[in-house]
Amino acid sequence: MPRRIDPPEAAAGAATDPPDEDAEQQALIVRWLEVLGVERRLSPHTASAYRRDLAAFTAWCRRAGLKRWQELDENHIRQFAAASHRGGLDPRSIQRQLSALRGFFGYLIREAVLTRNPAAEVRAPKASKRLPPALDVDRMTRLLEGGRGEAAAPTGEAATMLVRDRAIMELFYSSGLRLAELVGLDLPDIDLNDRTVRVLGKGSKTRIVPVGAQALVAVREWLKLRAGLVEPDNRAVFVGRKGRRLGARAVELRVGAWARSNGLDVKAYPHLFRHSFATHLLESSQDLRGVQELLGHANISTTQIYTHLDFQHLARVYDQAHPRARRRTR
Repeated sequence: MPRRIDPPEAAAGAATDPPDEDAEQQALIVRWLEVLGVERRLSPHTASAYRRDLAAFTAWCRRAGLKRWQELDENHIRQFAAASHRGGLDPRSIQRQLSALRGFFGYLIREAVLTRNPAAEVRAPKASKRLPPALDVDRMTRLLEGGRGEAAAPTGEAATMLVRDRAIMELFYSSGLRLAELVGLDLPDIDLNDRTVRVLGKGSKTRIVPVGAQALVAVREWLKLRAGLVEPDNRAVFVGRKGRRLGARAVELRVGAWARSNGLDVKAYPHLFRHSFATHLLESSQDLRGVQELLGHANISTTQIYTHLDFQHLARVYDQAHPRARRRTR
C-alpha cells in the first residue's frame, strides 16, 4: 500500500511538472490533448480544464514519489481523489478529474505505454443534483423581443450587431443549441427552406433540429447583413465586425449585455436558453425521449436533470405507457 499523500494544494493544480520531470512524460499529455481536439472536437474550455486536472495529478504523483505511469494502480487514483476532496474540490470537479485521467490512461493503452487503466473503476463522491435555472415563457419572450425597434431598420454597425445578436438568441432558444454548436455553424448547416439546422455536438455526433418561425425570420435578416461583412469564401454563420467567425467568449458577452440592457433580473448566459428550451418543450409535450433527441443527449438521465423532471412524473409516464404496468381488468 503506497503511503497516503494529502496536500491541500493537490486539487489546485499549481504545479505542472510530470511525475519524474521527464519531458517525454509531459509530451504524452500534450499529444493526448491534441488528439482530443481532433477526434472529439474538444472545446478550449474543456481542454484547459483537463490540462489543469492532469497538472494537479502529476504534481501529486511527484510528491508521492511515483515516477512512471506504469507504477500507478487504483489505490493511487483513489488517494488522489480523496486528497482533492479534502482540499476543497467539489464532487463535480473531481468527477471531471477522474474523467480526464480515464481518458488519458486510455490513450496510454492505445500507445502501448500501459496495459490497464488504473482509473477505470474509481468513482468520485456523489454530487447533489442541481436543477438548472430556466426563464419562464414570459421573461424569455421579453428578452427576445427587447430592442426590436432599434434593430428593425439597421442604419449602422451597432444596429447590424443587434440584428446578429437577436438571431443568435432566437436560434439558441428555438433549437436548444450548445454554445460550441452555435459558434461552429457554417452556412451549409442551415437549411432555410427545410427550416432545420445541422449541428455537430459532443462526441462529434451530428443531429438535425428544427428552427422555429421567429428564429427563421431573425436568421434571414442577419444573413442579409452578414453578406456585407465577410469575404466570399467565409462559411461562418455568425461573424464579428471585422468579418471573422464569432468566438464563444464574444457570444457570452453579447448575451449578458443584451439581458442587462433589457432589465433581466437574472444572470443570462448561452446555456440559459438551452435550459429554457428543454423545460418549455417538456412542459408542453411531456415527450422526454423527443426532448432528449433534440438536445443531443446520449443518456436520458442528463435530460431529466435539464428539464426538472422528478420521479413522480416518471412513474406516471411509466404507469400510463408500459404494457406490463397497467392493471388487468377483470
